Amino acid sequence: MTTAPLHGAGHLGKMLLTGGRGMVGRNIRAHPLAQEWHILAPTSDTLDLTDTDATAAYIAAEQPHIVVHAAGQVGGIQANMADPVGFLDRNVVIGRNVIMGAYTAGVTRLINLASTCIYPRAAPNPLTEEMILTGPLEPTNEGYALAKIMALRLCQYIRQQSPERMYKTLVPCNLYGPHDKFDPHNSHMLPAVIAKIHAAREAGTPTVDIWGDGTARREFMYAGDLAEAVLRAAADIDALPDLMNTGVGRDQSINDYYQTAADVIGWSGTFEHDLSKPVGMQRKLCDTARQTSWGWSPQTDLRAGMALTYQFFLERSSS
Repeated sequence: MTTAPLHGAGHLGKMLLTGGRGMVGRNIRAHPLAQEWHILAPTSDTLDLTDTDATAAYIAAEQPHIVVHAAGQVGGIQANMADPVGFLDRNVVIGRNVIMGAYTAGVTRLINLASTCIYPRAAPNPLTEEMILTGPLEPTNEGYALAKIMALRLCQYIRQQSPERMYKTLVPCNLYGPHDKFDPHNSHMLPAVIAKIHAAREAGTPTVDIWGDGTARREFMYAGDLAEAVLRAAADIDALPDLMNTGVGRDQSINDYYQTAADVIGWSGTFEHDLSKPVGMQRKLCDTARQTSWGWSPQTDLRAGMALTYQFFLERSSS
């Protein structure tokens, strides 16, 4: 069987990282703590995670010490609304194949990455882990959310039946950072904002549009900080709660994010609000009490993280 090269010194063992070429996966692989692991990050050419038998065979053959499941079909509001079938079906299949493949192969440690979109649309903020499945989901990304809830519940059921299996889920808030997607048709909000404001600066455009009135609030964490949390959790998974929000514990308005991006990029135009466009949930802020008790918090502030992300965008655009 052909595998991706092993990465790192590996004194903690072998890690199978799904989604190793995505934003989260690349940030995990680039983090200094990754050197403590031999990381297997098979590409889709090597391993098709939608193939049940191939996924099970791969995990059984490699026998990783831990699986970190970060793979999936991801995107912003436009992408989710354009392809709800794909976002539900592909993510359900991938999540099931990876988790059950690990379970069948006897892997005792697995970290599953979910998303705050799993919380009910009308849930009060801040969002606590107990609120999952207590109300209807946000319609604009319901398919993706249902798939993530399925994977989360599957991990919980495995823990119930086999308490020695450390199958645990982190629920990150919105993410941004190097290796993000900047195409507005399939990107999340912050990379789309960076690309849009950069284009306005380059073209000398005096205005940039914002979907909605800009008062909706979001919590964004730098992807490098999530990578640190994942790798710390992998090294001591026994101490990790079975289900834990992972975020910065504070939010800002959409208008604030646009203004920060404009400041970082050096664009001094004005914003116009398009009230005909969807904005998703009005607010989505994590409760980070479990994270605080676990003893971790992200260290990259928004302006610094935005500057690093914009630097990556410029480097990729020029290459």
